Amino acid sequence: MDINFNPDKQHTLGSSISISGTGLHTGVLVDMTLKPSHPGFGIQFQRIDLPNQPLIKADCDLVTDTSRGTTLQVGDAKVSTIEHVLAAMVGMGIDNVLIELNGPEVPIIDGSSEPFVELIEQAGVVEQEAAKAWYSLDDNIYHYDETKRVEMVALPALDYQITTLIDFNSPVLGTQHAGLKTIKDFKAEIAPCRTFCFLHELEMLLDHDLIKGGDINNAIVVVDKPVNNEEMSRLAKAFKRDKIEVKSEGYLNNLELRFPNEPARHKLLDVIGDLALIGYPIKARIIANRPGHSTNVEFAKKIKQYIKKNKHTKDVPVYDPTVPPVFNLEKIEKTLPHRFPFLLVDKITELTDKKIVGIKNVTFNEWFFQGHFPNNPVMPGVLQIEALAQTGGILCINAMPEGQYDTYFLKIDNCKFKMKVVPGDTMILKMELISPIRRGICEMKGTVYVGGKLATEADLVAQVVKRT
Repeated sequence: MDINFNPDKQHTLGSSISISGTGLHTGVLVDMTLKPSHPGFGIQFQRIDLPNQPLIKADCDLVTDTSRGTTLQVGDAKVSTIEHVLAAMVGMGIDNVLIELNGPEVPIIDGSSEPFVELIEQAGVVEQEAAKAWYSLDDNIYHYDETKRVEMVALPALDYQITTLIDFNSPVLGTQHAGLKTIKDFKAEIAPCRTFCFLHELEMLLDHDLIKGGDINNAIVVVDKPVNNEEMSRLAKAFKRDKIEVKSEGYLNNLELRFPNEPARHKLLDVIGDLALIGYPIKARIIANRPGHSTNVEFAKKIKQYIKKNKHTKDVPVYDPTVPPVFNLEKIEKTLPHRFPFLLVDKITELTDKKIVGIKNVTFNEWFFQGHFPNNPVMPGVLQIEALAQTGGILCINAMPEGQYDTYFLKIDNCKFKMKVVPGDTMILKMELISPIRRGICEMKGTVYVGGKLATEADLVAQVVKRT
């Protein structure tokens, strides 16, 4: 990654770029084109050879097969062996890309992510205006598969780190582990590592005609048993070679490994590729013991569910009453035309060009409690929205040139009330610009938090008008 790469911004490709190759399992020659996409697009595949050219999102909920690589499917449209190109996208910081294919499988090339990393570097990595929303974990997330003896855990961390351990009870591989302390090291440390299989698996695949695109150059074949001459001839024929060599225990064709623990590193590569299907960029420390595609995908689903459940707690503003406010009540009154009893913001604790955080202390003495649910005081939802609107008004007015302004709200969308606001609560009011202010029109996302929990949310559109 470039030294100037900003991990808190979204990125796409600088230009379209293509590669052609054979699918490992289907043996079909496929042309694949990577295309730049707009912020928020994510990673999507498109089968341009099928009617209506269907799109398939990189999403763990769309996985239909993990027996030999990871396969996504929407309707009749499939795309398989996606993990190596997805790992390259994560490793190079690409958030938004359209991957066009005219066949059912991503080309295997050399069995690693390196060819895709090289493609991304040729196309260039471009920073986009949009911020990248990272998701952090507050709890450990565990996944066990007793049948496969797989253990996986995601721990809270400040970065994306991965450790993998493999143990195939093989005299050739032994027990191996690999680690990635920061995603910046992906290109050099992980991307070149090729997929691998055991000779006994290869024979089964050949027997069932399931490895039509197999080549001696796109996978490491671990020879874990003695091989006779008849078998050597059969393998040479399958791989269209005059001769294949092998030591009694080692690697087919006496292949040189790129790293002593290349198989463990490739398993780490697969974990990165499969966890890209969470659909959200995460900061976590992943430890995976004996991982495989099926368990990776199940783990991705668990993490995705956790994020969806806890999404609203992301970026909850922290309110420290001992810190002096950015705007006190006097300054708020100079900015807004509202006065008692209709001024519903006590202070502003945070203000940037795109975000504002305000505070409203709710007391039993509020005028509206006299008539709103007597004996069961609940702050009216419309007044929570008004408090958000006033906070957003300060954000909008602060962004305008010198002068006196008023804000008029034009639209409220997607308004939801998640919990009651009652006397004694401190409302944290957050408003964020969804897009830049144009011709005085401000589009904002508003959220109200009470006790660290989401109470209210809405999308608001306002117009800022200069007073005459």
